[in-house]
Amino acid sequence: MNKSQLINEIASSNNITKAKAKQIVESLVGGISRSLSEGDLVQLPGFGSFSLSYHPEKQGRNPQTGEKITIPGQNKVSFKAGSKLKQALSN
Repeated sequence: MNKSQLINEIASSNNITKAKAKQIVESLVGGISRSLSEGDLVQLPGFGSFSLSYHPEKQGRNPQTGEKITIPGQNKVSFKAGSKLKQALSN
């Protein structure tokens, strides 16, 4: 499912316009992004939780030249599925 399909699903299941559904989706994504960028944990009970995990710098190798390079550390988003989502996926 892509973003436009999600918008269509929300619009049809809630009897609202696609414009309103798009506004809702963008607000949700923006809120999650903003919270994560501030270092907060985002929990959606039953669905799951989003958090940041820091991956420290590491040594790598350029595959074309074989030269050693340093890959800088970075934050990555991790998602842990909630109990209701796990149960829905197992059925």
